[in-house]
Amino acid sequence: MQAKFSSESLAVLTDVVLPGETNPLNNLFGGELLARMDRAASIAARRHSRRITVTASVNHVAFNRAIPLGSVVTVEAKVSRSFKSSMEIYIDVWTEDRESGIRTKANEAIYTFVAVDDTGRPVEVPEIIPQTDEEKLRYDAALRRKQLSLVLAGKMKPDEATELKALFTS
Repeated sequence: MQAKFSSESLAVLTDVVLPGETNPLNNLFGGELLARMDRAASIAARRHSRRITVTASVNHVAFNRAIPLGSVVTVEAKVSRSFKSSMEIYIDVWTEDRESGIRTKANEAIYTFVAVDDTGRPVEVPEIIPQTDEEKLRYDAALRRKQLSLVLAGKMKPDEATELKALFTS
């Protein structure tokens, strides 16, 4: 199976925040944003694996800035690292100023997707080749996040999590 660049999986969804998608403060509902991020991540995972993909977990979500009614919102999702059948998808959410066009990062998230066959069984996915400095940082951090998740789930002994352990030893 041939490795792929992270950039090959990039999915970009741009939309406007409408009145029916807002809370009483006229900001985008968090659940609406989660759904948009899930769709973008699903497309990125499918582009990378060329298989059916399912959401395995939402590992991290940061609602750093409210997204007001009428805002143009862009969700960018890209595979940061792949493992045997799973893929970590890093998602950046941007808002665009209506007058200046300046983009501001509003939120981010990390999802995990698994590629499956027609019967729902996990299948192998291609490796990722990071290119940019940001892709390389996210690629390296993905292994530490996976090890932490496995340790917390009791599926890996803490002393086996070499990448994670390296953060705390010199």
